Amino acid sequence: MTELEIKSAVEKFEALIREQSDRSDTIKAQGDFVDYEKLDKIIIGVCGGDGIGPVITKESARVLEYMLADKVEAGKIEFKVIDGLTIENRVAANKAIPDDVLEELKACHVILKGPTTTPQAGDPWPNIESANVAMRKALDLFANLRPVKVPDEGIDWTFFRENTEGAYAVGSKGVNVTDDLAVDFVVTTTEGCERIAKLAYDYARRNKKERVSIITKANIIKTTDGKFLNICKNIGKDYPEIITDEWYIDITTAKLIDPKRRKDFKVFVLPNLYGDIITDEAAEFQGGVGTAGSANIGKRYAMFEAIHGSAPRMMREGRGQYADPCSMLRASVMLLSHIGEQEKADLLEKALDICMFDEKKLQITGRDTGCTCEEFGDYVMETVKKLRA
Repeated sequence: MTELEIKSAVEKFEALIREQSDRSDTIKAQGDFVDYEKLDKIIIGVCGGDGIGPVITKESARVLEYMLADKVEAGKIEFKVIDGLTIENRVAANKAIPDDVLEELKACHVILKGPTTTPQAGDPWPNIESANVAMRKALDLFANLRPVKVPDEGIDWTFFRENTEGAYAVGSKGVNVTDDLAVDFVVTTTEGCERIAKLAYDYARRNKKERVSIITKANIIKTTDGKFLNICKNIGKDYPEIITDEWYIDITTAKLIDPKRRKDFKVFVLPNLYGDIITDEAAEFQGGVGTAGSANIGKRYAMFEAIHGSAPRMMREGRGQYADPCSMLRASVMLLSHIGEQEKADLLEKALDICMFDEKKLQITGRDTGCTCEEFGDYVMETVKKLRA
């Protein structure tokens, strides 16, 4: 390795440090979370996306409008349809999110978003950035929230994955020092750790979850994971009614498949990379990623979505009407909780548990052997009506 190669790598690292320092300062300057109770009107954007996205998003919005009918009638909540996040529009603009669509999204408080297509090798589309990644950056959606629930097995988990730091923060900005040496970077800030920890503990308190588990590899990744662990533990001291424990990521993946131990887990808080991996493992217990909803939360904006893709094959084969809306409906539960409608969130969650796990009067198969997306939506709303009676 030459001195010139070392100097070039150091210069790149210095630029990265300055960039991340500026980002940390920006986070510090942010205000508190939006207080939805103080808003004259909450605007919910409904953004269908690609493939089966418009189908399942429309159905979930219909269920949400049913749940929130009183607030809509009173002018306290407004639904706004945003159609421009299709792959065709994004390609035409050569942007992950066209400028006009981003402005529409920023005019909302919360967004119900369908799956979007991210081009990959072999696709007919140019290589534009993921709309999800772009939206998280543009709206500073720093927390990814994913619940997994299987009542028969005692599983009731909620994952808070940090969305903007860790190994993914500068994943495309590593340095190839020489042909023999490549270096990537992990980024952890005090502000980033504090805000994800507070969100996780606030959720646990609001939803009466008695345990928060901090997941790291702090025994090996001592600096960044150690910082994440220590800050989360310190935040936990402000919630004395909640048990805080800590686990390493490797043993956590093992204990999730241990029938005796996995029932103890309730709320997880963890860095970006670990959260990406373990939430997909966890979703398999519930029936796969097609059944799991997701939230991306910031201080000003929040976006709620499915964690699966746009299923273009279903659309090509004319099966779109049989798409499974459960992932988006689970995301809708989180949306209701986030805007302060906890009783309605609990009611919709109970109805979904009945429809998906208990009664199962209708089966979703993705084909004409099962019910349609709309029929399942009707089933959920009928169940809500019975629960209210």
